[in-house]
Amino acid sequence: MVLELRNAKKTFGEGNTLVEAMKETNFLVERGELVAVIGPSGSGKSTFLTVAGGLQSPSEGQVIINGKELSQLNEKQRSKVRLQEIGFILQASNLVPFLTVDEQLELLNKVKKDNMSKDEQRKLYEDLGITKLHKNYPSDLSGGERQRVAIAKALFSKPSILLADEPTASLDSDRAFEVMELLRNETKSNQTATIVVTHDVRLIKYVDKVYKMTDGVLKLESTAEKDLGLTE
Repeated sequence: MVLELRNAKKTFGEGNTLVEAMKETNFLVERGELVAVIGPSGSGKSTFLTVAGGLQSPSEGQVIINGKELSQLNEKQRSKVRLQEIGFILQASNLVPFLTVDEQLELLNKVKKDNMSKDEQRKLYEDLGITKLHKNYPSDLSGGERQRVAIAKALFSKPSILLADEPTASLDSDRAFEVMELLRNETKSNQTATIVVTHDVRLIKYVDKVYKMTDGVLKLESTAEKDLGLTE
């Protein structure tokens, strides 16, 4: 497996104020696998994603990325794992405000090797519809355009794990479906392990497995819409 959670849970506060944001969770995702995590707002989906990506540590249990148990690493080593192994697509686009679209990716070239070739980068721009935006700054872009650039940044570094938190939230339906098709193709062609957290149940037709999160509990569901209670 590429990413595994073993008996991992995340709590906040203590005593009467204790909140179990993510209850004891066992989870794994393999290379070339695209997984969706669905569920209502406040169910723990984003907490799960940030724990899985090493952005915050579990209160209990283990997170293992490509054989490395994160709690056994110091902060410098964990940062290196996040940089080298994981691509993040977060709800906030996290673009550097004073860099153009091209410069966002050039910065990645300086900190990580084995990125996309120029031809691959051009095709990625075309697939995401951002070719004409390559000299623009984030302030010149719409919310949907910034999100597409953020997706390009995440894919550019060819991560072994891709974690996406509502990657299509700022996009219209047609572009959202195109992005999911792109994520699926990238997952399969590069043998990436991809997890997509989403409210949009229409996107589950693109994934291999669907997990549903309710009140901090993550459960594997059928990919059939009728079994997820998404149809009447």
